[in-house]
Amino acid sequence: MKGFFARDYAPLASVAPGESVELHTYGAFWGWDADVEPDRPEGAGHALYGPIEVRGARAGQSLAVRVDELVPRGWGRTWALRDQFDWSLDGDRWRLGDWSVPSAPFLGVIGMPPPEPGEHSTIPPRRWGGNIDCKELVAGTTLYLPIPVDGALLMVGDGHGAQGDGEVSGTAIEAPFDRVRLTLDVSDFDLRSPIARIDGAWLAFGFDEDLDAAAEQAMATMLDLMERELGVSRAECLALASVGVDLRVTQIVNQVKGVHAVLRDTAFSG
Repeated sequence: MKGFFARDYAPLASVAPGESVELHTYGAFWGWDADVEPDRPEGAGHALYGPIEVRGARAGQSLAVRVDELVPRGWGRTWALRDQFDWSLDGDRWRLGDWSVPSAPFLGVIGMPPPEPGEHSTIPPRRWGGNIDCKELVAGTTLYLPIPVDGALLMVGDGHGAQGDGEVSGTAIEAPFDRVRLTLDVSDFDLRSPIARIDGAWLAFGFDEDLDAAAEQAMATMLDLMERELGVSRAECLALASVGVDLRVTQIVNQVKGVHAVLRDTAFSG
């Protein structure tokens, strides 16, 4: 496991475009067993698996990451106001004392290293992905990311058992995952920021220290996508987006804020 992004890390796995990879992930805070104190390297961020090389992938292309399977280990933790809250997985629900929430596991971090040399923090999401923390990226979804370096060098981790939009305490149900299966491919999307295909909708992401700027970036990428998918002018896309696209706050706690624009398949009809 690595606690940083870096283009110089040797690949831990290598796949051809269209191939799958199976792995496990520690919790964001490096935990694997609930009753064992994790050994977290000094200064490290999230515990990430990788890098995963995609052979033949080139900087400037786009990477398609299809999330095939996510299996939480069965325990997780949330921190709020310095207090720790311990959850256990009971079937398809997470339980905390008398409370429970539906299980909706996803990877908080799916991303690639910046092209600049050196080690880079895992905390802020970037144009190339990373700590996006979008609760919509469950099994069955595909995330599309601009590729910053040859080989892609994807890194993943930060398993979440469930999360609300915003991740307002700074943590979700932070959980290790027993099994993660991803299929990686190269896409022809020309992206200014990440997009995703989820059940019944397209998402477009924006990240910035300023929430307004993050929203503007998400909408610019969504308009790019709408021009491509609908085949109409930018102005018409904006008019349609104003009545059919929803803006949602992805997270507000990762140094830069995240916004995702949502275009449902049912938003418009001919």
